[in-house]
Amino acid sequence: MNEQDQELYELRKRHLTHTANHYYKEPLHLVKASGTRVWDSNGKEYLDAICGIVSISVGHNHPKVKQALIERFNNDGIQHPSILYQNEPTIKLAQRLAEYSPPGLNRVFFSNSGSEANEYAVMAARNITGEELVISLKHGYHGGTLLTTTLCGHSTWKFRGQPLAGVVHATPPYYYRNATEGQSAEDYARQCARELEETILTTSRGKIAGMIIEPIMGVGGFIDAHPVFLQEAYRICKKYGGMYISDEVQTGIGRTGEGFFAAPAMGVTPDMITMAKSLGNGAPIGAVVMTDEISEALAGKLHFNTFGGDPYQTLQALVCLDIIEEDNLMANISEMGEFLQERLNALKEKHQLVGDVRGRGLMWGLELVRDRQTKEHAGSETIAVMEAARERGLLIGKGGLHGNVIRFSPPYTISREECERIVEVLDQSLAAVAAVPVSV
Repeated sequence: MNEQDQELYELRKRHLTHTANHYYKEPLHLVKASGTRVWDSNGKEYLDAICGIVSISVGHNHPKVKQALIERFNNDGIQHPSILYQNEPTIKLAQRLAEYSPPGLNRVFFSNSGSEANEYAVMAARNITGEELVISLKHGYHGGTLLTTTLCGHSTWKFRGQPLAGVVHATPPYYYRNATEGQSAEDYARQCARELEETILTTSRGKIAGMIIEPIMGVGGFIDAHPVFLQEAYRICKKYGGMYISDEVQTGIGRTGEGFFAAPAMGVTPDMITMAKSLGNGAPIGAVVMTDEISEALAGKLHFNTFGGDPYQTLQALVCLDIIEEDNLMANISEMGEFLQERLNALKEKHQLVGDVRGRGLMWGLELVRDRQTKEHAGSETIAVMEAARERGLLIGKGGLHGNVIRFSPPYTISREECERIVEVLDQSLAAVAAVPVSV
């Protein structure tokens, strides 16, 4: 580290809380960004394939986004009217999100984050049903607030004395880890659905407030649900009177390449869809879309978010939606996703360290294992691969309950050449780590 970075690091250690972790052995100080590229304080360039945490959609500092924000500043556009006043960007964004959502989901609540969006959705589900119990999944992640950490299926995200009542965790559709030999993905999905129903029958009074499910479990290690599981989960949720919430904080806004939201593309029309991350291309914005019926059930109470629906954040989201449409980025997501799937599976054939490749569109995970038979989690090796990739100018992330899943989710604007570079660096990094034993 240079002298300035060392000084910042010492200040960070002194003043940020102990939960403020960082990815690398030597903290990375990023100071500049453009498109798919970022630069550190020493001027080194990186291909950004993790985008903060699955948050940059149309690319860093997109010219159209910058122009729109600068024009609003130059015209002295109000920065904070709050939702208690008319605000054109906020209303226009609500209209656009309703247009992108399945028919009937035409009411929108804005928040600062996915955590708050999920909080609101669960509150709405409990209010309209009159029930308390919410079903979430083991390995799932839904945010960092009190309720949403209770929804999480990870011990690493929970704190002493924190869990609330009214949440039960069911078996996730983790095919790679839990399917029996020779069992098809669809058969395993149906098995998980049966276990989901049994969870309701053994932990509830036969009625639930709802379910919250990620179509691809982000922090859990990009565990990709089979469509049959989501379809059966929806059927079971409605059977027991619940509201089905699709947590699309990571999968939403087109990231899977199959549709604007992942659940509808997989044959499910949720009662509510939550989103954040890619919606604002890095801006702090989240949202929930829901039906008139659910929204009306909340009438008579006051609830809004001080900064939710801020005009600058909603304007940035609107411009991002324009860019996705005008530049036909959904087609690029799909095309690059197919290319990456083929190349990543080839890496799996080449490197014994790669136990599983999963994902869709521009959302991919490589689960690393020390032994393909025992599937022992390769957590230390995952960290080593990240370090090796950083040295070679590629930024990736990790996830999974045991921290052994390489994750990457590049901007929607990524080119084939840049995808080839991702695979090339992963190839080199996996080889480098395999060549030097990692201490456990």
